[in-house]
Amino acid sequence: MSGNVSDQFGNLPGAKVAIEGTDKITTTDVNGNYSFDVDEGEYVLTSGFVMYTSISKTANVKVGDTVQIDFILETGFSMDQPVSLGSRAKPKSLLKNTAAVDIISPQQLTGSSQIELSHILHYLTPSFHSTHQTIADGTDHIDPATLRGLGPDQVLVLVNGKRRHSSSLLNVNGTVGRGSVGTDFNAIPIAAIDRIEVLRDGATSQYGSDAIAGVINIILKKQIEIIQVDNRVGINTEGDGLTVYSSANFGLKIGKTGYVNVTAEYREREAVNRAGDYTGTVYTNDATEDQRLIEQNNFFNQTGYSDKQVMEIGSAETQNLALSFNGEVPMSNSSTFYMHGGRNYREGKSKGFYRFPKDEDRVVLDLFPNGFSPEILTDIQDDAITGGVKGVKNGWDVDFSHSIGINTLDYTVNNSNNASLGIASPRTFYAGGFAYKQNTTNLDISRTFDWLQGVNIAFGAELRVENYQIIAGEEASYIDGGSTFINNLGEELPRIVGAQVFPGFRPENELNRFRTNSSGYVDIEANVSEKLLVRGAARYEAYNDFGGQAIWKLSGRYILKDGISVRAGFSTGFRAPSLHQVFFQNISTQFVNGESVQVGTFNNESAIVTQAFQIGKLKPELSSHLSAGFSGKINDNVTFSFDYYLIDIEDRIVLSGRFSEGYETILEPFNAGAAQFFTNAIDSRTSGADAALFFKKNLGGGEFNASLGANLTSTTVKGPIKVSPALVGQEELLFNREEIARVEYSQPNYKINSLLSYDFNKYRFQVVNTVFGRVKYIHPNDGNPDNWVLNNFTGSVETRDQTFSPKLVTDMAVSYQINDYVRCTLGGNNVFNVYPDKHKHSANTEEGNFIYSRRVQQFGVNGANYYFRLLLKL
Repeated sequence: MSGNVSDQFGNLPGAKVAIEGTDKITTTDVNGNYSFDVDEGEYVLTSGFVMYTSISKTANVKVGDTVQIDFILETGFSMDQPVSLGSRAKPKSLLKNTAAVDIISPQQLTGSSQIELSHILHYLTPSFHSTHQTIADGTDHIDPATLRGLGPDQVLVLVNGKRRHSSSLLNVNGTVGRGSVGTDFNAIPIAAIDRIEVLRDGATSQYGSDAIAGVINIILKKQIEIIQVDNRVGINTEGDGLTVYSSANFGLKIGKTGYVNVTAEYREREAVNRAGDYTGTVYTNDATEDQRLIEQNNFFNQTGYSDKQVMEIGSAETQNLALSFNGEVPMSNSSTFYMHGGRNYREGKSKGFYRFPKDEDRVVLDLFPNGFSPEILTDIQDDAITGGVKGVKNGWDVDFSHSIGINTLDYTVNNSNNASLGIASPRTFYAGGFAYKQNTTNLDISRTFDWLQGVNIAFGAELRVENYQIIAGEEASYIDGGSTFINNLGEELPRIVGAQVFPGFRPENELNRFRTNSSGYVDIEANVSEKLLVRGAARYEAYNDFGGQAIWKLSGRYILKDGISVRAGFSTGFRAPSLHQVFFQNISTQFVNGESVQVGTFNNESAIVTQAFQIGKLKPELSSHLSAGFSGKINDNVTFSFDYYLIDIEDRIVLSGRFSEGYETILEPFNAGAAQFFTNAIDSRTSGADAALFFKKNLGGGEFNASLGANLTSTTVKGPIKVSPALVGQEELLFNREEIARVEYSQPNYKINSLLSYDFNKYRFQVVNTVFGRVKYIHPNDGNPDNWVLNNFTGSVETRDQTFSPKLVTDMAVSYQINDYVRCTLGGNNVFNVYPDKHKHSANTEEGNFIYSRRVQQFGVNGANYYFRLLLKL
């Protein structure tokens, strides 16, 4: 038996064809063709493809016959696709699930104009938020990513259903997710991904710590039929931010049914700069004399920037290379060995605040007579490998696996100096770095019984070992060389210690810490009737550092009638403090109201934290979740869903404010002017709703598809700030109004994504619109009008608080299928060149540098970007 599988526009390589009642299954080749060798008899063949409606046909085969059976598949809805996430039973569609799950289909991934996974999700999933950060050290190169307005460390990431390790980077600067650790989504090559499932529900009882906001499962490709080569080049209309992307994906068959799929991907992005013209002084605080020296030394022509810029503010320069694989090999009729993994290597370069020659405590004039623009260079390596066996034993499905994940980050500071070394200072420093390693072993056992209308019982265990390291920098990056300078008053003063922009980690900061976690779970899913499904899950996790935690979940689904179902659930959850939050410590340079401050982050082993501030050991965050929603399908043209959620979190772990006054004596030995630390300081409540609408129709000889998704979310800090006895009365300093606003307002309060596409003959037209809701910046001191300052834009004394208005960003693309092997696309992102609101208070620009906010961001500051894409299927 042989044949072809296609849709109305052409062949479908990679479509599955199976003979029902047998283990015979194959996939179509690059031309959409398949074949089977069979004995004489009657057979039922079923063909399907992700996001297409499956078709079955019957064939009678006699000896010597060759039977031709072709399939023309019609596109379907994500709501009809079987989903494995959120259930231990056989995968089921959203209409039959007890929780809301979004599917990012292969067609959506292939059609996306973005080249980084975090940005694909940002523009396709309303509840997901991730943008490039700026002037934030390592966070410039690893984008924080969140779900439902919570933190980067409150969403769990799986790859092929297995826990993904987090990054080694702790976000300590003033960005979304300050004080948290997330997963580096962009270490996973998009060319390796088949589809993505996003579970928008608390699932800690099912998957363990971190799954408070939800779970994202990235499913890797299995295809073995084609070699897919994807090449793209794009540039911003401002002339910067040139991006180059190239990837190759192919698969090989192993034996009769085994396979290995391999991906290589390269990404390069040049820097984007949206800095404003500097309005401050350079050589001296005497404005007249300073202007004379600026002209005399031709200062602005030697900074390396345009016009009067002295900084680089925008997406940082990065270069990324990734290799990935995914494979399975049958070992017997009832068991399979599987493995997936890969390596990602990224180099990044970002800039810090300019160091001006007037600041002799920071600048060695003999080395840099006109000051300098320091650079932070990062080397980030991310390795992951998972291996396991799965099969059937005595009627039970068994899955045993082990995963290893390693993420390392090294800092190099360039074009800088350690002022305390004077003229002996190097200009380039290795400043040290981090390493995070995670070993996870899982055993999952399940079986479906024919009790009632079907009962699935699942149980299992997990053992996880984590390791966190801080690596010291070279001596010149942190040493106190004792150099001094003479100020304008004739006083001899010491110079600031350490490499400017990022002082190296000291040997006393170096550490190597381990933690173990063991857990067990049970999950029961009962189809009480054909309409009613009830699920219960319980889990217990034990950590060797803070003890154990029991959590549970109850949920259900009821089918009102064909095509409409309702669902609801309640659960408890938790998130263990990350090793980074427990042990991280260093001295960093932070700019506060335009002034640089050496800030020490001290961990919970430090005497400063335990004795001076009386902060106890970190506790896990505890949560409760309520969700309710419905899904429906009208004919074969429309699907819809709506979900409400309420998430309460107790004892959220935050990075404190900077304590300085009154602590000078204990901070002096550390060469720090302020101290900050981690503590369980706040409770929060997050409520919101998700909605989705999909429509498809054959129209004018083509196919029209439309989707509309929306997320509305609100987070509030509940009750008083929790402080230790030593800090009573300093609640506003521990967690000030800016930090409260970072939790409540730094992410859009709503987001609406729409995608319109029309496929006609060999053409595809696509328009993506994204509406980003408002965000707010709240200045830490401006709750009291006495602290308001002069706004040079208006001439009035005003608050520095600002609300940034909603924005609409539009992406467009036109594709042409030249033949079965070649497709070209011309497209644009943000085609109407939309930017966030500019700062309205002059003080927030920090002497003209920041036209746009770096504290709160909706979608970045790249502006319009146009690209050309050439996709080959060989």
